[in-house]
Amino acid sequence: MQASVGSHCVECAKAAKPDVRTRARYWQAGQPNLVTLTLIAINVAVFIGVALWTRDPGALTGSVTDAHLALGLSRDVLEQPIIWQGDAGQLYITEPNGWYRLVTSGFMHFGLIHLGLNMFFLYVLGPMLEPALGRVRFLLLYMASLLGGSLGVILLDSGGITAGASGAVFGLMAAAAVGMWRQGINPLTTGIGATLILNLFITFTIDGISIGGHLGGAAAGALCGAVMLAPPYQGIPQWARWATPVVVGVASVALSVLIVSAG
Repeated sequence: MQASVGSHCVECAKAAKPDVRTRARYWQAGQPNLVTLTLIAINVAVFIGVALWTRDPGALTGSVTDAHLALGLSRDVLEQPIIWQGDAGQLYITEPNGWYRLVTSGFMHFGLIHLGLNMFFLYVLGPMLEPALGRVRFLLLYMASLLGGSLGVILLDSGGITAGASGAVFGLMAAAAVGMWRQGINPLTTGIGATLILNLFITFTIDGISIGGHLGGAAAGALCGAVMLAPPYQGIPQWARWATPVVVGVASVALSVLIVSAG
């Protein structure tokens, strides 16, 4: 007995194929950590861009490059013009009130190790928080923590240029820990709580680490996590879960401007 082989016309196959918008929606639905992976990709792309732009081997090992001076953060560089000599011997003058630095500094890193550690923690924390919060709220939490870290730099750090995603990462850790506490789980008995305590200890004991950036990010993340990750039975309205990271981020920027302007 001969088996029959089915056939399908080309026009029918095209008609049965979902349109581009539908396929994009299906693809996005299958990527639960899309924002996490995008943030990692942006940080890595910025790091590669800095290395190519400056052509400075120090960009890979942790030195301060022209790009860090142009996009990094410190209270001094926001308050007054700073004259500095570039790698090629040219002189630059930074303009005060460069508020873009509150954001750009959070995507700059000092060397491969600095980048690798921050991206590792983001890769671990993202899959915990992004599916629970949803993509947009997770991104709002990340940015609120980043801006809180920038406020901490202005409040507590002095001297050199600060850069890195550590403030945002500390915010995610603190949000996860507070979220566990709100769920009735002691975070100190979990890996998240232990990791947060260990990293805070390292922050205060090793030179060259931004205390303000880490504490500011952790404080912002904890405030957001207390509302955004509260269990439903506690009666937190949905609008508050959206509004909290926006308020924290805006307040961080406003306080940063006020502190620098008053100085």
